[in-house]
Amino acid sequence: MAEKPYTSPAAARSRKWLWASLVALGVVGIALGVGLGVGLNINKKDADKGAAATTAPAGAVATTVPPANPSTPVTNTTDPVHGGSGGNGSIVTTDLNATFTYINEFGGTWAYDPVNPFNVSGQAQSWTPPLTEEWVWGKDIIRGVNLGGWLVTEPFIVPALYEKYNKATPKAMDEYTLSQAMGANLAKEMEEHYKTFITEKDFADIAAAGLNWVRIPIGFWAIETQGDEPFLAKVSWSYFTKAISWARKYGIRILLDLHSLPGSQNGWNHSGRLGEINWMRGSMGLANAQRSLEYLRSFTQYISQPGIKEVVPMIGLVNEVLYAEVGKDAMGSFYFEAMEMIRGITGSGAGNGPLVAVHDGFQGPANWAGFLSGADRLVLDQHPYLSFTGPNQNPWAQQTRQACGWGGGVNDTSSSWGIIIGGEWSLATNDCGMWLTGVDAVGEYERAYGSCAQFEDYRTWDAGFKQNVLDHALGSMDALQNFFFWTWRIGVSSVRGYAPSPMWHYQLGLEQGYIPKDPRAAGGFCKRSGYCPGCAEFGGTYPASATGGASHAISPAQSAEYGNMAQAIVSPAWIAGSASLLPTLTQTGTPITLAVPAESAQWLSGWANANDRVGAWVPVAGCPYPDTYAGTDPGSMPRALCNANGVGPVVAPAPVPAPTPAPTPAAPVPPVPPAPTDDPSTSAPAPTTAAPTEAPTTPPASSASSA
Repeated sequence: MAEKPYTSPAAARSRKWLWASLVALGVVGIALGVGLGVGLNINKKDADKGAAATTAPAGAVATTVPPANPSTPVTNTTDPVHGGSGGNGSIVTTDLNATFTYINEFGGTWAYDPVNPFNVSGQAQSWTPPLTEEWVWGKDIIRGVNLGGWLVTEPFIVPALYEKYNKATPKAMDEYTLSQAMGANLAKEMEEHYKTFITEKDFADIAAAGLNWVRIPIGFWAIETQGDEPFLAKVSWSYFTKAISWARKYGIRILLDLHSLPGSQNGWNHSGRLGEINWMRGSMGLANAQRSLEYLRSFTQYISQPGIKEVVPMIGLVNEVLYAEVGKDAMGSFYFEAMEMIRGITGSGAGNGPLVAVHDGFQGPANWAGFLSGADRLVLDQHPYLSFTGPNQNPWAQQTRQACGWGGGVNDTSSSWGIIIGGEWSLATNDCGMWLTGVDAVGEYERAYGSCAQFEDYRTWDAGFKQNVLDHALGSMDALQNFFFWTWRIGVSSVRGYAPSPMWHYQLGLEQGYIPKDPRAAGGFCKRSGYCPGCAEFGGTYPASATGGASHAISPAQSAEYGNMAQAIVSPAWIAGSASLLPTLTQTGTPITLAVPAESAQWLSGWANANDRVGAWVPVAGCPYPDTYAGTDPGSMPRALCNANGVGPVVAPAPVPAPTPAPTPAAPVPPVPPAPTDDPSTSAPAPTTAAPTEAPTTPPASSASSA
């Protein structure tokens, strides 16, 4: 589906007479568009050229959801209030029985049928394929936004939530200490945040803004917590499943991003706990990584189900690993293990499970050239923030020129490596923004120049300032091509009375005019504005493995380089050579099947591949493990072995039965994975289900502390 060419409102007005003349002459095949400069060439590739090489493991689901026309009204006899469809100006009734008028001037539609929910889909805009149609890489363009601060809270995104506990003991600095400070009120207050910070209406508004994807950060506690971890367990997962339903209704695709991992992958507040890095680093680095793999397994099984995989076609393995501390070998070995595990579940080829995104560790795409060559649908994720590159007062034109410079690396990576996304970026050119660098922290810009007021209080901005910010937005969008802005919303400070980080607030930018009303206006901006007169266009053809046109086969050299996670852990320095002593988990547990919403239980089991029956990574019985978040001191290493080798014979992975499949629905609902052929009476217990709970520090200046 080719995109509808963008024409600016001003140009449209000035050309009305021309269009009238053309129509009179019968010339209806002419479209006025803008060149894309460093952006994508919209006439990319014939979607019919070449058949994707697909391989699916036994038990993997290979069915597809029957297509539907979202412009056809849905007739619903069992739920006439919520079911239906419509376009601009229609009335929508939400899942909470609230109503609003659907406004979408880009030809978008909404559609929902609770009787056959997987057979319909909204359409975000006329140029974006509905979820019932294929997304064509190289032609369709991601214009997305993050839902930061929702399922993983951050002080600068939801300041009021943290301000309430600014004087508490412990002081709320991250979600770990916020959860502790909330105490007995944790379930009530956190769920109230989930209910109100992002709602169904936001998904409609995101589509109305010309956006077609959302990236949703999620923490490991959406699945479970262990020991004395204080996070609210499992509840955020129930809201992620709501997001899936809302995204389907409005035609938006989701990138699920594992944002916060056990032990913390970067030591920043958005990893869940501010402080030391204990993931692929320190005495608990390997055990925490194995635990992370298990959670990625549960997420992958859920989002690979027919009816879900169309809505969530991409997963991010781990957000913003601190490369300088963890190292490329350790990062790469985890990426390798996760990639092999995921493709073992889904098989390879377009449509078989999600694309898999790996973050570049803020090293730039060139540093990852050739990484895991031959991997099926591996995506590189970069977060090019200007805000953490040191204090400066450079003119806006210089800042925008720098952003436009990102396009060259994007083009090179797209042509030689595969799909690259700008998973996070903002309008900020400095680290101003209330609590952007941590609760009560003073950023580098404020220390250098005295005040951040100009950048934090949007109410003082004049038209000229907003135009400079708008140009910066257009240049960034053009250069990154497939992008996700960080973030959709910044909450209002209960102290200041306004949202104090406007450079990170997409929704506010739309209202105030410093974010484009139509993001397609960014196409060709950098070249058109003279910021990169020699810009070349990406031709639109990715390597076959990038889009599912080849089987998953990581090169032997890369497999040898990254195939041992334990040996890759070399930080802190005292741990080098101690791989055999690292505490590990053992694959003898019961896998966790994520909870399915009650209304979908007749179609979904939560487990896409019934033959994935390897035991889950769990602690070895009797092992006195170090604290999850306290393994970077030499004294944290156990005095005796604390792994399978140290408590008896090596424990081989034990098979466990697949989840009990849901009943086979009547057509045209997609089928459920088949039950395993093994006799359940001779196997271990079935996987447990993580049912939703029933319940009404300052980072380094070079860090991307926003996300």
